Amino acid sequence: PTSAVNVTTIDARIHTIRGASVLLDLDLAALHCVAPGALMQAIRRNRIRFPADFMVQLDNREVIDLKSQSVISKP
Repeated sequence: PTSAVNVTTIDARIHTIRGASVLLDLDLAALHCVAPGALMQAIRRNRIRFPADFMVQLDNREVIDLKSQSVISKP
C-alpha cells in the first residue's frame, strides 16, 4: 500500500540552486522509501525516461553552502 506524502514535507525539502527548484537525491530517495544508491541505479538503467535537466551535479561551492545550512550531513 502507498501512503500519501505531506505537501509540507516535500516543500521543506525543495531547495533553490542556480535559480531552479530542486530536490537532493537523498531527499528524493527518502520520499520514495528507497536507498539513494537504488535511486541512482534506477535512473542510470532508465535514462531515456528522464529529461536531460532531471539531474545536475553540484559544484564544490554549492555543496559547501548546503552543508553550512545543515541541509545535508557531512561525510
